[in-house]
Amino acid sequence: MSQIRFEEKTYNTDSLDISLWKRILRLLSSQKQRLIRLGILNLFIALVDVLLPYMNKVAIDVFAAGKGTDTQLVLFILLFAGGGILQALMVYFYFIEAGHTEMDMAYELREALFSKLQSLSYSYFDVTPAGWLLSRLTGDVTRLSEILAWSLMDLAWGVSVMLGVTGVMLVTDWKLALLVLAVVPLLAVIANWFNIRILKNYRDVRRINSRITSSFNEGIMGARTTKTLVLEDTNFSEFKGITGEMESASVRAVTLSALFYPTVMMLSAFSLAAILVYGGHQVFLQVIRFGTLMMFTEYARKFFEPLNQIASLIAELQMAQASAERVLSLLDEQPAIRDRQEVAARYGTELEPKEEAYEPMTGRIEFDHVGFHYGEGEEILQDFCLSVNPGETVALVGETGSGKSTIVNLLCRFYEPTSGRILIDGRDYRERSIGWLHSRIGYVLQSPHLFSGSIRDNVRFGRLDATDEEIEEACRLVNADAFIRQLDKGYDTEVGEGGGRLSTGQKQLISFARAVIADPGLFILDEATSSVDTETEQIIQEAVDTVMKGRTSFIVAHRLSTIVNADKILVISKGRITEQGTHQELMALKGDYYNLYVSQFSEEATTQILGTARTYQRNDEEE
Repeated sequence: MSQIRFEEKTYNTDSLDISLWKRILRLLSSQKQRLIRLGILNLFIALVDVLLPYMNKVAIDVFAAGKGTDTQLVLFILLFAGGGILQALMVYFYFIEAGHTEMDMAYELREALFSKLQSLSYSYFDVTPAGWLLSRLTGDVTRLSEILAWSLMDLAWGVSVMLGVTGVMLVTDWKLALLVLAVVPLLAVIANWFNIRILKNYRDVRRINSRITSSFNEGIMGARTTKTLVLEDTNFSEFKGITGEMESASVRAVTLSALFYPTVMMLSAFSLAAILVYGGHQVFLQVIRFGTLMMFTEYARKFFEPLNQIASLIAELQMAQASAERVLSLLDEQPAIRDRQEVAARYGTELEPKEEAYEPMTGRIEFDHVGFHYGEGEEILQDFCLSVNPGETVALVGETGSGKSTIVNLLCRFYEPTSGRILIDGRDYRERSIGWLHSRIGYVLQSPHLFSGSIRDNVRFGRLDATDEEIEEACRLVNADAFIRQLDKGYDTEVGEGGGRLSTGQKQLISFARAVIADPGLFILDEATSSVDTETEQIIQEAVDTVMKGRTSFIVAHRLSTIVNADKILVISKGRITEQGTHQELMALKGDYYNLYVSQFSEEATTQILGTARTYQRNDEEE
């Protein structure tokens, strides 16, 4: 099958995208009350931060100068202590609330992303690396939830403190206040310069991180192949190259962030020095009091402390924006195959099906002048026509790339025709829902996939309400019951990740039982016996002959010996039917099918003779 090369979307905005963050917050609207509570706590914490230096001014100018009464001093001490205790309590509740918010946000984002994955078409997973998806669901979501729960709230606190401090300073002495505020325009220019470059580098970091996750996934899933082909050194070199890129991009981003923070500190030091020089002179001239000067030095620190934090927070937001862009790009992905609005209204969606509206399938299939191509590529099927009666078994044979798998993928509506129609029971299959079609199909792949869990669980995936007795009956029907009962835990045996604890033949029998228990109207076997041994093939073939009676079936065949009893055999070449008929009819034609069959029969016979000869030779050597 043709594969479309996956390319990740490129983002070109050079600054923080406010509309993007608004979208993220709308996605998390259920957290609105928590965010409001966090905002209120932030305001109170910021208010106390602004009031404490002013109270210090009063303490110096009034009580230290001996101008207050004892009663006023006691009241002042109580107020000061009460403010500190209140702030500590608010910080405590803030940490609890922010922690809950972070976890809930991560949960909601992952739920939304996983729900989106369930609705996307087969073609999306056909071209999208698993590592790219894993990176979105793990690293990007974690970073995003951390930023939203903590950093944005810290940003709100910092802005509140700066505004409060600015207001008090301007009211108290506008000249001293301007010494603090004078550096802000310069700081804005510097911040913009850094932000553009930090964002670019963090985008590179997130993009490369996706490649690393994908490489990890491929390395783990393909470990056996790596060992047998002795590819350890090659794989390590490739992985080292990717991680080297990651290191370089990360160092660039961290270096810029590291330069930004001390730049802000240096400007704040200049501003504080100016306040001490000018304010000290004003105190000497008795224009202002010493307590006022001390208040301004504290306010200068209070002003630049959140400004320093904002500098680092902006760097974090830049990194988080790269994550947010990727999360939203996945959420914005639309299924390539989707039901029309009126169809969804009648049959429901894949996540919310209206199964009571599903009609039974009799199994009459018709390809009506079907054409198909992937993207802008060369047309794979051209004016393809085929009629199949209910209960017929159709076998598809031909060289690799001839279009066999494309035909069954179109029939399953993993893809849709680019021209023509596919009719099921006399109706264009787009007039019914994808959920209806898939619930009526039993699909057995060449390389079966089992989910982690027991054998019983994996068979039950075919029909979730199946009883244990029905599961065992399905396994007996496909000749899997015998080997299952020989296992230590029988049907409760854990299959391992991907079914790794079972042989390929055993996995194939279980996947076949899983398809059978759904009682489908249409069976599709996509080279289901090509990767198993001859003995298992015979067992599967017996099961196929049993369960396919009365059901329409399509078999993509590699071993022609498995399809000699098919009602109709189609020889496919370059997307067209070059020969069709029963096994006997095609053998009589002595065309392409005859040549394929004779050639394959000769190869199998030669292999069998060589195998027998080796066995005799070993026996003679042992004797």
